Amino acid sequence: MKGKIVSINTSKKKGGKKSPVPDAVINNHGIEGDGHSGDWHRQISLLSMESILEVNNKGVEANPGDFAENLTVSGMDMTKLKIGDRLEIKSAGPASKCGDEAAKKEEDKRSGSIILEVTQIGKECPKPCRIYYQMGSCIMPKEGIFCRSIKPGRIATGDMITSGDSKNRN
Repeated sequence: MKGKIVSINTSKKKGGKKSPVPDAVINNHGIEGDGHSGDWHRQISLLSMESILEVNNKGVEANPGDFAENLTVSGMDMTKLKIGDRLEIKSAGPASKCGDEAAKKEEDKRSGSIILEVTQIGKECPKPCRIYYQMGSCIMPKEGIFCRSIKPGRIATGDMITSGDSKNRN
């Protein structure tokens, strides 16, 4: 399965929505500077853009980061993922079309791929969120994907993400 990262979202604290950033560093504990990073199994969270759009179609305004997900992904059927699956994130291309030296150096830093491992599917929300009160349910308990960092690196909005099953480990 292939998809695209349409939004990278971070916050310093747990328990609220996250704000979009153009790029981020994934280290051995998750996204650098994010409140959910740490030495545990839910370092990075993912949610599909298609799920967010379904919420919007039900009359509730929701945007990437509103569900506290770190990575909003489009084009990948995340319901097919299983615990132990590996996700590979690769640069979508040059950081700049201008071809300047700074952009080339930045792209050189991003030339490797990042590997995440699915550790949990869904979660219990500690308290009902705004979406829950408006819809009577929330999508994170069923559709949220949680991962730990296996191979760190720098990610940017627009990067490609692919999945391989747990038997296809790198």
